[in-house]
Amino acid sequence: MEMLLDPQVWLAFATLTVLEIVLGIDNIIFLAILVGRLPPEQRARARIIGLGMAMLARIMLLLSLAWLMQLSKPWFVLLGNEISGRDLVLILGGLFLLFKSTMEIHNALEGAVHGQNGKVAVSFSGIILQIALIDLVFSLDSVITAVGLAQHVEVMIAAIIIAVLVMMLASKSISEFVDTHPTVKMLALSFLILIGMALVAEGLDLHIPKGYIYFAMAFSAGVEMLNLRMRKRQTPVQLHKAITENEQG
Repeated sequence: MEMLLDPQVWLAFATLTVLEIVLGIDNIIFLAILVGRLPPEQRARARIIGLGMAMLARIMLLLSLAWLMQLSKPWFVLLGNEISGRDLVLILGGLFLLFKSTMEIHNALEGAVHGQNGKVAVSFSGIILQIALIDLVFSLDSVITAVGLAQHVEVMIAAIIIAVLVMMLASKSISEFVDTHPTVKMLALSFLILIGMALVAEGLDLHIPKGYIYFAMAFSAGVEMLNLRMRKRQTPVQLHKAITENEQG
């Protein structure tokens, strides 16, 4: 009860919730790309399971802070850098994102060239496994941020639950928007390549300020939204021009 009356606790809760939502954007983008490979009737269930696993991964890491701290101790040296368990997870996760994003871009482009839709048959369990693997990587970043901002585990868990619920509400519309706009999907895959490179760099102790990454993503997304609006306005004009030319011909 004393905690509920403390304004500092509520401020930490609000700040952490917003940051968890922001940090979850990359998770939603990855989820949208993978879920788009499934049949329409399975997508909603995959989104709920995927985000549910993300929430559980974050809570479990919070409840095992002692083990999490052990991950920060050096395990071995690579290219002159001491690599800890956390660094290894970030490097492997970044490489997985780079591989997955490159393959998705390849499938999309090759599918378009060969007259296919760029989608390869995948299993539901395979998609869930991939989501679970990358959830672990994104959860590390999220939990480390939470520990740095709040003093009470209860506040951290509450913020994570609220943030994931918000992401669950937004994930359907984001997934559908990405899936129905090929250029947006390509931009999202480019974001994942950027995030993958940042994770590998972070694992090698080459710290890239998150603000730079999020600004680049926001700027690129803003330009793409302008392009979408321009194409939407041009379509009726082009249609009218084509009809006029047919009538004159």
